[in-house]
Amino acid sequence: MRSLNRVFRSVPGILFLSAAILFPVAGLGAGPASAAPQAEAGGGCHFQPINGGWQWVCTNTTGTPGAPGSGGHGGGPTSACTLTPLSQQQAQFLGLQWPAPKGHTWEAITCPGQQPFGGVTLVNDATGAPAVTPQQLSEIAIGELIIPELPVRTAPPLRHDGLVGLPEWFWIPGLSWGAVRSPRVTAGPVWAQATAVPTKIIFNPGGGLPLVRCNGPGTAYQPSLPLADQHTTCSYKYNQPSAGQPGNAYAGSVTVLWNVSWVGSGGAGGQVAAGRPVSTPVTLRIAAGEALVTS
Repeated sequence: MRSLNRVFRSVPGILFLSAAILFPVAGLGAGPASAAPQAEAGGGCHFQPINGGWQWVCTNTTGTPGAPGSGGHGGGPTSACTLTPLSQQQAQFLGLQWPAPKGHTWEAITCPGQQPFGGVTLVNDATGAPAVTPQQLSEIAIGELIIPELPVRTAPPLRHDGLVGLPEWFWIPGLSWGAVRSPRVTAGPVWAQATAVPTKIIFNPGGGLPLVRCNGPGTAYQPSLPLADQHTTCSYKYNQPSAGQPGNAYAGSVTVLWNVSWVGSGGAGGQVAAGRPVSTPVTLRIAAGEALVTS
């Protein structure tokens, strides 16, 4: 658990723009730094919309060792936390033990991202490892994970009327269906990375009608093939036209469910959320089929 120093003040040569994070170190005596109030256990996450998708905002992320969808700790972009050694004046201003415990140096740490933090940590002089955990860095990685709103396709297309008694296909294009990852957040040899993996789609036909759930992205409709030669579990057959509905259309939606997890150095990691929904509204006009009778 990390301690939070909510005193907003500037250290000579260093300005903390947000609540400073002071990582407790075993063996240090009580003092102004170690006397800071403890953060509440558990914490939590919430989802907020941003341009082009959705972003997690988390505090006090915890997790047991585990793994995300696939290769979540692989390459890709990184966000490096910076470490700046404190002078004796700066350390004593913060009420920190001086000199630092043997073999360690007090350093200011600043991590980037959508949820940046700054504070003070001990750094091992021999290894360069700061006294931070992958769990703490995972909060930054999760904050940099953007879950996109995936494009929805239907057949008939949304701009065309469907027909009563004929299936309305829905799917996510295959190139859009796949894991998304945050940059790997690093502080010396300590690192964390977050991953979101889409698992299912749910179709809400609107009008209070029952939902349709299917695993995976669904199957794309092929206009060049007869309907009898194609099959999908991701479709819905309307029994009533949309006339009489608000705007004479069914107000439906297609929801993608995402599993969100993180991994970090030393085998750390865990699940943040299972089946997190991201919905896209769809408007469907369904016409009554007309029969042509000839003699």
